[in-house]
Amino acid sequence: MAEAHQAVAFQFTITPDGIDLQLSHQALRQVYLSGLRSWKKRVTRLKNNVITGVYPASPSSWLFVVIAILATMYTRSDPSMGLIAKIQEHLPKYGVPTHELMNITLLWFSLIFTMRLCLKQLLSYHGWMFEQHGKVSNTTKIWAAMVRIFSGRQPLLYSYQGSLPNLPVPAVKDTVKRYLESARPLMSDSEYERMTTLAKEFESSLGNRLQWYLKLKAMWASNYVSDWWEEYVYLRGRGPLMVNSNYYGMDFLYVTPTPIQAARAGNTLHACLLYRRKLNREEIKPVSPHYMRTVRIGVHLLVFCVYLDSLIHWQDSEYVAVFHRGRYFRLWLYHAGRMLSPREIEQQIQRIMDDPSPPVPGEAKLAALTAGDRIPWAQARKEFFSSGVNKRSLDCIEKAAFFVALDDDEQGMRGDDPAGNLDRYAKSLLHGKCYDRWFDKSFTVVVYKNGKNGLNAEHSWADGPIMAHVWEYVMTTDSFQLGYTEEGHCKGDVASSLPPPTRLTWDIPAECQERIERSLTVAQALADDVDFHVLPIQEFGKGAIKKCKISPDAYIQIALQLAYYRNRGTFSLTYEASMTRLFREGRTETVRSCTSESCAFIRALEGGESKEVCRRLFRTASEKHQQLYRMAMTGGGIDRHLFCLYLVSKYLGEESPFLKEVLSETWRLSTSQTPLQQVELFDFVNHPEYTTCGGGFGPVADDGYGVSYIIVGENMINLHISCKHSCPQTDSHKFGADIKKALEDLLELLSPEKPDPSKAEQNHSKKSKKDL
Repeated sequence: MAEAHQAVAFQFTITPDGIDLQLSHQALRQVYLSGLRSWKKRVTRLKNNVITGVYPASPSSWLFVVIAILATMYTRSDPSMGLIAKIQEHLPKYGVPTHELMNITLLWFSLIFTMRLCLKQLLSYHGWMFEQHGKVSNTTKIWAAMVRIFSGRQPLLYSYQGSLPNLPVPAVKDTVKRYLESARPLMSDSEYERMTTLAKEFESSLGNRLQWYLKLKAMWASNYVSDWWEEYVYLRGRGPLMVNSNYYGMDFLYVTPTPIQAARAGNTLHACLLYRRKLNREEIKPVSPHYMRTVRIGVHLLVFCVYLDSLIHWQDSEYVAVFHRGRYFRLWLYHAGRMLSPREIEQQIQRIMDDPSPPVPGEAKLAALTAGDRIPWAQARKEFFSSGVNKRSLDCIEKAAFFVALDDDEQGMRGDDPAGNLDRYAKSLLHGKCYDRWFDKSFTVVVYKNGKNGLNAEHSWADGPIMAHVWEYVMTTDSFQLGYTEEGHCKGDVASSLPPPTRLTWDIPAECQERIERSLTVAQALADDVDFHVLPIQEFGKGAIKKCKISPDAYIQIALQLAYYRNRGTFSLTYEASMTRLFREGRTETVRSCTSESCAFIRALEGGESKEVCRRLFRTASEKHQQLYRMAMTGGGIDRHLFCLYLVSKYLGEESPFLKEVLSETWRLSTSQTPLQQVELFDFVNHPEYTTCGGGFGPVADDGYGVSYIIVGENMINLHISCKHSCPQTDSHKFGADIKKALEDLLELLSPEKPDPSKAEQNHSKKSKKDL
């Protein structure tokens, strides 16, 4: 085995005859090649750091500036009109060549700083987002041209990071006003009057003081929200990650590229490595025109502690941890300084599957510790996994590139009950058996017995769109770039010298096994309570919605409001996730989708108002939703600002009844859209069978719904609906039917009315008689 070879590359023993020195040439070669590969990566990272550091200029531009300055000196011309000479008076004096090179280099850095400042100001312009679709103003045209000029020709993935503007801190007055506007349709007159009084008191007294501290933080922090959001939303929670925080992504809906489990794992793992290599080399292009931020998918791990978890990032890892039938293995993905081919990974996976050894006591359900409450896992980690063989094996899992679960179940939309099987597939990815996913890891790749796959992702290190980008690349590369043989195996040859995967060893005492069982009991109760329904809607999609000249997202959000009103007989505070990746280190913001305008439309529709009135109210509600979404994306959201003000009040020991009440509100309808086709690796129009099902998450509130949706092509919308069995008022299947009916009713309302053939014939007859 590779790591064993490295361990015995050099060893000696002392005997009565002297020192016995032994060298393993094969192991030394492996160490050499591994070190060489590591140094190549460091050189690549250094090169990219230099290129990114001088962006939007380029390293070669320094030579251009040198030649230009020397040419002006030689011709005794001064295009700067004395500015350069004035600057040189204040610079230190060296030898003539050194002096000139130093001055030129400082001038070059000044130009870089100026260009970066200009680009930052350009990227601070968001007027293009608020313009009517298809109508671009002259200001936006000039802005786009200037951005292209200052952006350079081929920016790397992280080139824009230093030029992205900081997230602005909204005025307290504006945030309070927008909050009261969002709360109005959800409160009675007396409740709204009371909340208005609390808001005005906060705005005129404590709010300004808290705002001063928040602005002070925004002056030195690149993002005044992100670090607090990560700590208090993800790292300080003490409940289980499973269901409550982690989310999942599914495979293709109709296609399974191969029925061979090991082969599917081979291509999937190889595609993950290809993505990571492109990421390390920064070969993934920034998304235009928004210049969105992409997070590194290196080795991330959430380490549970008693009071505050730690998010740890390792720079690189050359292996994955694999779980199969209660056993854990280390699978090296590199050999002799190169990446293993898909066929070689398939062979290694097959070796794991053919291993007949049983799990040791406590090993099979060990991962249940990561599925239950965090404090028991933190305590067990300290007591039983802080030294010896258990620490070495745990370190192996935690420092792996990611976690792989080889599942013995068959999943997918198949058999006599495709809808029910699809629901079970989603639940399997969300929580599995509660002990066959490592929920602390950045993500777990799950490969099923029939070749279906999927993933379960931890939330603190990256939001859904990041993993959607990764998973879309992996799936399309798997099917369209790598492919399979006619027999369903991975393509390529196998090196005969590959060492087998390593079985991890454990010594788990009886007391620890009891802790594992207790965590498993907690996790199973949580998993059994999840009511999940995946609903593919194939009757219509984005194409039909766009014919109505409506934003697809606004259309779906209003349909969700209508469905919830029909389902519960009332309106609810609604969370829609929006991205703030137009700003440096931006993550998410909340769009409060339940508005006075949407409520007015729904009341009119359900009250039997005329189609003309309902259409007018719907378009007003749609425009309001789009306005709120754009405001959230451009830093004008409500909830992140109030969240940070609340934290400042806690740090200062100040109580705010207004902030306390706002932060304790329940999101009974939590929604999120999964982006699609962030990478263009295949033509979806010509391959409609490769429809992705998207992904989903668990319910946020005990008495509410979680809804994730993905708009697939022109003719399909997939919904992932979650709630809890323990709440008698919620039912995922009933709510799914309500959503589908709402979508259909809105389409019928908004679609242009077809002319009546009989009336058209009568009009034509009258016109003919008139002509005669």
